[in-house]
This record gives sequence, structure tokens and C-alpha cells, in this order.
Amino acid sequence: MFTTQQFDVFTQDGLDARMAGIRSEIQPLFHRIYDEVGPQLEADVGIPLYLHVAKHARRTVNPPKDTWMAICHDKRGYKKHPHFQVGLFDDRVFVWLAFIYEMPNKEAIGRRLMALDFKSEFPDFHIAGDHMKKDAFLIEDMSSESIETMTERFATVKKADFLIGRQLPADASILQNEAAFLALVEDTFSRLMPIYRDLVL
Repeated sequence: MFTTQQFDVFTQDGLDARMAGIRSEIQPLFHRIYDEVGPQLEADVGIPLYLHVAKHARRTVNPPKDTWMAICHDKRGYKKHPHFQVGLFDDRVFVWLAFIYEMPNKEAIGRRLMALDFKSEFPDFHIAGDHMKKDAFLIEDMSSESIETMTERFATVKKADFLIGRQLPADASILQNEAAFLALVEDTFSRLMPIYRDLVL
């Protein structure tokens, strides 16, 4: 499903060239992924969901270092709500349930996240605290205290994010197998669905 063509887009110099590559090489892939996983995800949630493809519209000079698709219940936008993401940097693909700093009720949601037992439920998942950076941590390698620090930081620090899901290196063989990758996306979203439903419905 993913080839070197998608990752090579991020070697393009200049905003216009990179955005042209994102539109031609990556965004059609996002639509294919949504067409395959979107209907089941919507059925699991029980309410209509909508695809949002990152436009990077605020950028005027610096080309984006990553790009993504988001799936959310709000047709007008996704950044103020919990949302599902699939996207990529130049060296990895990420599959997230994302809570980003633009959420107006992030303190309340952060407190609810702090009550979850991520180590026992999601040991094979990654978490991250900044959607603009690659840094992510495998939960089974983290202490409970470290996880609590990240959820508390999301609740209390204005610019903090919280993301949970999977990261895959660009050379992972599953990325070249469309059926296997889509199954992994569906599995990731299915396991995270209880958190999404609890916070959205």
C-alpha cells in the first residue's frame, strides 16, 4: 500500500513542490484507506463520521514535515474533538486516536484519560505528547508514572497533545501489504473505540 514514493515526497524542497507531491502521491491513498475502514468505523461508533484530509493551509513558506487524514463526527472540523488519524512522516506511518491542544475541554478529557489503565490494555501501542513531532513511546516500556505524567501534562499544559495508537517504520513489510495494513488500522481503531465512544457520545 505504501511505497517509497509516498515517503520520498518529504524530500521535495519548497512548499509548492512538496504540497504537489502530497496531493498526487499521498492524499489519494488517504481516500482509499477511508473508503475501506470508514464504513466499519462509523458502524462501530453509531453516528455519522467524516473524512478530513490535512490541507496545510496555514503554511506559506515552510513545507510540511508530515501529513495526515482525520476521521471525526464533526463535518466542519476535527481539531476540537477526539479523532482518528492515519498519516506519515518521512520515515514512519502513524495510526492514532488523537487529542490535540485545540480542544476546548482538554482539561476534563485529560482527567478522564488519567483514570485509564493504558499499561494493561494497550501495552503494544505507542503514546505521544506532541502531534508535530515524531517522538512516541511504546507503552510496555514505560512506567505507570511516566504515562500519568503525559496524561496530566495534556490536562494542564495549554499546548500539550495526547495521542495513542501505533507507529510503523517506513520499511515495515506490513505497509506494502494493503490488506494487512488495513486490518491493522481497523484493529487499532477497534481497540481504541471504547475511549472514543466514552468521550464523544
